[in-house]
Amino acid sequence: MFRFLVAATLALAALSGAGAATAGAPVYTVKACPADWSVQPGRVECGTLTVDETRGDPQTRRIDIAVATVKASQPYHDVSGRALPPVVVFHGGPGGALIQGLGRRLAFYAANPERAGPLAAVDQDWIYFDQRGGGLDDPSMNCPGAQLTDAGPPSDADAEKLIACLKGFADSGVNLSQYNAAVVAADVADMKTAMHLERIDLFGGSYGPRIEAAVITHAPQGVRAVVMDSPWPPEGNWAVHTPEQVSTAVKIILAKCAAQTECNARHPDLQSRFEANARLWLAGPQTGKDGKVWQVDDLASFLMDTTYDRTGVRRLPADLEKILSGDMTPVAEAAEGRDGYYEGQHMTHLCKEELPFESKAALAAGAAGDSVAEVSVPSLSRLFDVCAAIDVGPADTIENQPVHTDIPTLFIAAEIDPGCPPPFTRKAAEGYANSQVMIVVNATHGVTSQSPCAALAARDFLRDPSKPVDQSCLPAADTPLVFEDD
Repeated sequence: MFRFLVAATLALAALSGAGAATAGAPVYTVKACPADWSVQPGRVECGTLTVDETRGDPQTRRIDIAVATVKASQPYHDVSGRALPPVVVFHGGPGGALIQGLGRRLAFYAANPERAGPLAAVDQDWIYFDQRGGGLDDPSMNCPGAQLTDAGPPSDADAEKLIACLKGFADSGVNLSQYNAAVVAADVADMKTAMHLERIDLFGGSYGPRIEAAVITHAPQGVRAVVMDSPWPPEGNWAVHTPEQVSTAVKIILAKCAAQTECNARHPDLQSRFEANARLWLAGPQTGKDGKVWQVDDLASFLMDTTYDRTGVRRLPADLEKILSGDMTPVAEAAEGRDGYYEGQHMTHLCKEELPFESKAALAAGAAGDSVAEVSVPSLSRLFDVCAAIDVGPADTIENQPVHTDIPTLFIAAEIDPGCPPPFTRKAAEGYANSQVMIVVNATHGVTSQSPCAALAARDFLRDPSKPVDQSCLPAADTPLVFEDD
């Protein structure tokens, strides 16, 4: 799940072939930030964390992880007078990135301080990094030309391209078994050592909380507090039941439309009409008014992307009406955004810590009978084909188990989220003895970037994790969702 905390434009960073070197201790090296970053002098420190690719192997090569620390503008001290620890930030995906887009984000905040929000490195230093295998790291496992969405590879050809790309990385010396959540957790432990960090807080969105959970499981020493936005827990199924979650998100949105007189008048009985249309897509390709032919996988990626997105959710009734009329513009627009991942990193995570605990049969069985859910089955099934063709080593069952911890944790979830729905959050929180849960009505994936109330709660929680966060500013459960039409 890449939409939260992923740079808008990702660099096509190719494998530059980090050479073999003697295994050793982690090293953090300060270096110049990119020349196009126009930020206040001294506010940001860029660097590289160099670690072993395969820990415990004396012959392993070393790899580089891109890091950037944004210094607190107004450092906050707790009641004892102690400064808050830095926040380590985890991007989504898997297969996202943070560093490449950080300069643009900071420049925007500088020009629009009212939009910066309370989490923009005000109280604490914030440490951003590209999790190994993506972004500006070396190696960076991008697969140009292979399209990939949260609903899986949109064609058999894309699945074959992913397989070829991953095998190419393996042939070049990349150990594919070393790019997953447990190893990233070890990278965070090495980061603490190399950067002399006594304590840290954790903040992540989407798949970022999955990596946070790995840190809590494998390297919890020094972690003071954790914020999980739109969290994906280790025990979640990436493919199995995702089609039903997409269908549920569509139902929630269309029910909100049906409950409003004006929206219902514009889009009467839209849920049943779309279910009937989905059956046509399942029966075979659909031809738009312009003569272009579209596959069911294209509709799957449209539904996934749209129900993740704040604007897409508000436009869904109008967009579905277009699709029903043969205007495939919404599907075409979704198809333009299929290169947002570092695909190699994405697949090594899924093949190591997600799909080994799932099956194609369970995927299809769960969606059976729901035409909107069934739309996503073919593309998600291809993920299993990719994993069957590459070697990431055996899976460890601990990577599919709920987390149990007493580290204070704030869970923030969106009411409308096809990938990380609220039931996931509520269930995961049961294992966190000192947890708090916020469910934000009408919000979508990436809540703190949309809801000032949720962002303020996260800031206050990090100031004092022992206090209940204020949820009185959240919208009421019956707050209407504002829809958009052309």
